[in-house]
Amino acid sequence: MYVFMKSTTLFLLLSAECSRLKAQLDLPNFEVGIAGSAFIYQGDLTPSPLGSYRTLKPGVDIYISKLIDPMFSIRTNIAIGKLKGDDSKYAVPEYRQQRNFNFTTAVFEISELLVADLLKNNFARQSSRLSPYVFAGIGVSFLKTKRDWSRFNAEYFSAEPSTIQGLAADAEHSTPNAIPLLPLGIGIRYSLSRRISLSTETSYRLTFTDYLDGFRKAADPSRRDSYQTYSVGIIYQFQKNNSSWKCPVPNTKSR
Repeated sequence: MYVFMKSTTLFLLLSAECSRLKAQLDLPNFEVGIAGSAFIYQGDLTPSPLGSYRTLKPGVDIYISKLIDPMFSIRTNIAIGKLKGDDSKYAVPEYRQQRNFNFTTAVFEISELLVADLLKNNFARQSSRLSPYVFAGIGVSFLKTKRDWSRFNAEYFSAEPSTIQGLAADAEHSTPNAIPLLPLGIGIRYSLSRRISLSTETSYRLTFTDYLDGFRKAADPSRRDSYQTYSVGIIYQFQKNNSSWKCPVPNTKSR
């Protein structure tokens, strides 16, 4: 009897330890991704409402996501790139060739996003290989804006003193080193396997500044600056460990 009780106690302890170890080996449902991006400036130095495609710059996105349920996930995103705007790239309207404002800035962006898989495929990638998704969140972008008005034709604007006066005011105004932003975007991913997917997405950043490009009063004070990205990348999804070994099951049969 003593031997039986001792064996049963040892068995139960081993079973509990086995269950604990197995739980530790089950990886949480995380995803990591990397993507190449095109950064596109939108603001006073481009006449197009779609942004300055003539001065787009390359960048990269790196992120990690925690899958919450079949539809939603939380994504921490880091975007590194560059923005550029240049009046001289546009012949229409004519004044841009005479104003000749331009700027560049490095961009280091950190954001936290809520992502919604519209087909609820977070845990079943191969059930539907194509998965459209939308996302939104908050973030901050760190900048190093370098503006240039050395080719400004003051004589051309002599009949419009507001532009010259505005440039003098802008020159006295510092450019922001960091700006808060609200990223909004859509994307689609294609599952190559249970773990690996390809993705493409576009993200628009709402900002709260008109000095991203370094100019405001000499340009259009009513229009805030912003930027967007287009990206193509690859995603790796960690799966819960499906180990073939199993914890021992107690034998309930009487001896």
